[in-house]
Amino acid sequence: MKKTTIIISAVLLSIVSACSDKFLDVQPKAALSGGALQNSKGINSLLVGAYSLLDGWATAEGAYRSYQASADNWVYGSVASDDAYKGTIAGDQPPISLIEQHNIASDNIYFRGKWRGMYDGIARTNDVLQNLVKATDVSEADAKQITAEARFLRGHFHLELKKMFNNVPYIDETIYDPNNLESTKQPNTTDIWPKIVEDLTFAYNTLPAKQAQPGRASKWAAAATLAKAYLFQQKYTEAKPLLEAIVNSDQFRLVDRYHDNFKAVTNNNAESIFEIQNSVNDGAPGGENGNIGATLNYPYGGGGVTTCCGFFQPSQNLVNAFKTSADGLPLLDTFNSSDVKSDQGIEATQPFTPDEGTFDPRLDWTVGRRGIPFLDWGVHPGKTYVRDQAYGGPYSPKKHVMYRTDVGTNTFAGNPRLNANNYRMIRYSHVLLWLAEVETELGNLDAARGYVNQIRRRAANPDGFVKKADGTPAANYVIKEYTAPWADKAQARKAIQFEQRLEFGMEGHRRFDLVRWGIADQVLNAYYAVEGNKRSYLKGVQFVKGKHEYFPIPIQEILNSTVAGKPTLTQNPNY
Repeated sequence: MKKTTIIISAVLLSIVSACSDKFLDVQPKAALSGGALQNSKGINSLLVGAYSLLDGWATAEGAYRSYQASADNWVYGSVASDDAYKGTIAGDQPPISLIEQHNIASDNIYFRGKWRGMYDGIARTNDVLQNLVKATDVSEADAKQITAEARFLRGHFHLELKKMFNNVPYIDETIYDPNNLESTKQPNTTDIWPKIVEDLTFAYNTLPAKQAQPGRASKWAAAATLAKAYLFQQKYTEAKPLLEAIVNSDQFRLVDRYHDNFKAVTNNNAESIFEIQNSVNDGAPGGENGNIGATLNYPYGGGGVTTCCGFFQPSQNLVNAFKTSADGLPLLDTFNSSDVKSDQGIEATQPFTPDEGTFDPRLDWTVGRRGIPFLDWGVHPGKTYVRDQAYGGPYSPKKHVMYRTDVGTNTFAGNPRLNANNYRMIRYSHVLLWLAEVETELGNLDAARGYVNQIRRRAANPDGFVKKADGTPAANYVIKEYTAPWADKAQARKAIQFEQRLEFGMEGHRRFDLVRWGIADQVLNAYYAVEGNKRSYLKGVQFVKGKHEYFPIPIQEILNSTVAGKPTLTQNPNY
């Protein structure tokens, strides 16, 4: 379901007034009475409007910027982890710098942007459900499916809030009263996991296995999201049958080439389970239906992809993680003991030869580095693609960037950084690696190894390697499967967690994974201890256990929650 549909449906909410000499009797434009929405067409428009908030961006609410609520969580999941630097220059978007440096405060505008984006989405789902019960031309079967889609979205939005802030209020249609501005001022002292599970379970039990429109939630999108919610609670037994049902549905598979998960022309492919739709040149003002949350995250200049903006640069630590041993396995314990050779400090006019070591081929679909082809834009030139190499390092983001062949078709005419490359929030590779995680915790290490090897087998497909102009591999790619059994759960966990980093690098999941695995303080403090010697602004940075697992409740939202002189929201511990 393209966002063009969303915009068109939103426009349907405008009323064209008939001529009248009693102008006070004319309904205002862009406003509808409740009755006008309480029919099949109105309900579907409301539902599509709720889908449109999956990327966190609502143009009518200009108080927050698109990248604060971006669906891919690039700030909160990647920059706030060991995967990426903010990039660009020190003075651009300083609130992100504060998050990266763990100088985290409740008045940071980014936290409020994410909070508002998700609760706006929740409000729209509740609008759907409240108006649906008053609609007279919606069949019982259609009403059940609409309810399931709305509850799926509501569960997703609450899950996003839960993993960000932990202590958040759950708002459903029985709480939200559009005629009472105080109704949503609910306390955040009750764990909302049961409510999230309830919504997603209803969706799983109700939705069809396939939808006619790409982007609409299916039974399997609900199953995967519900399993994800269980994994965040360490409920492995509950997650396992859901994940196995997805596998046994025979509806999904790993696409042959890893990078086909990051191209507009292969949107909604056989690996996609829950995909957030982007579109361009569809009549939406400013191209805002493109992947607007990532609009900053492009090479800066150099006569290539764009002239803006240089954000979201891969970390040296992430690049090092893709090194492999002679037998094609990752260096789980020693990957960061030395750095992959880079062009840090080397002018683009000076000679440079990329590192000749052995690498996981997913490196060069995740990271743009000098001397390696950058999609179909030619060889990455190095420093001229980077705004401030001394500050943000030598690497460029790659996964969401448009191809040269996309320009003019899958890019917005007014700004090519807005493109139609969808964000794959959950794909089949997630399911396989989550199953590996589950089987490990349940003691089935051989089964877990088999799932990981499926992922590595796909990555090893030579047809999926980055190639030079002459068709040969762009680097020395050596990747093999795990053949020897893992000794124990600890070894299996380490391998699986490492695999998840390699598979989903720069996709906004990393910090949330580290937190749910209970190792965020160990991993990130080790990262800062080394990176502080490369990026001076990271020197002395610490992840404080018992505090930094979650971000603070935005102070403005606490103030706004006041009822009878007392806030209903409580701040997270140690903020």
